[in-house]
Amino acid sequence: MKRQCFPVALSLFAVLACAACSHSPGRPGPEPEVMPPDQIVEFSVLYGQNCAGCHGPGGTGGTTTALHDPVFLAIADDAAIRSAVASGVRGTAMPAFAQSAGGMLTDNQINALVAGIRSWAQPGLLHGANPPPYAAKTPGDLPHGAQVYETFCSSCHGSAATGGSKASSIVDGSYLALVSDQHLRTTVIAGRPELGAPDWREDVPGRPISDQEITDVVAWLASHRAQNPGQPYPGSKNVKN
Repeated sequence: MKRQCFPVALSLFAVLACAACSHSPGRPGPEPEVMPPDQIVEFSVLYGQNCAGCHGPGGTGGTTTALHDPVFLAIADDAAIRSAVASGVRGTAMPAFAQSAGGMLTDNQINALVAGIRSWAQPGLLHGANPPPYAAKTPGDLPHGAQVYETFCSSCHGSAATGGSKASSIVDGSYLALVSDQHLRTTVIAGRPELGAPDWREDVPGRPISDQEITDVVAWLASHRAQNPGQPYPGSKNVKN
């Protein structure tokens, strides 16, 4: 009987020794569970990783549109926001984020971003004003667009749109190479509140700019865009070594 007790006692000692080691000082604790990147659907995380760099923390604006702006949210519906997030905007700095378009985000993550951005909308902040539609409905008239520019924009951007005392050039080749016509239209309607640029109601006090006027001035601005971005722009000189 004594011989049988010895192996049992030895086994019990080994178990207790292992238990003591597992709680010994300095021993690393269990590793935190790491969630696969494609399983993250928390809006704040997704926005911070993919959007805040350009659109600013909390959608307050940065190098481009403030997504938290009530005018932007009044004109851009779910479909418009989803299209931009998922597919990007060709010819601009806005990339495609959906996996189906070469990006890194799943459909569920795209849906989470769209829902989160839309959650910032606060009805009533426009006090009953109806902004022009998000997308243009008709072609633009260039000559009339030049007149619209003179009326609504020249006081800030200068008579030739090359910059004034209050705002920078909006016909600069580098700028126009990085933005779409839709971006120009959105900016005319929503303004850039974080930069002090007014929305469609405030360029001329008591005289909101109309849908067609916006279409025309956007067409006029876009007509200054270089046909082949990246090549020497008009007026530039070739430099020879």
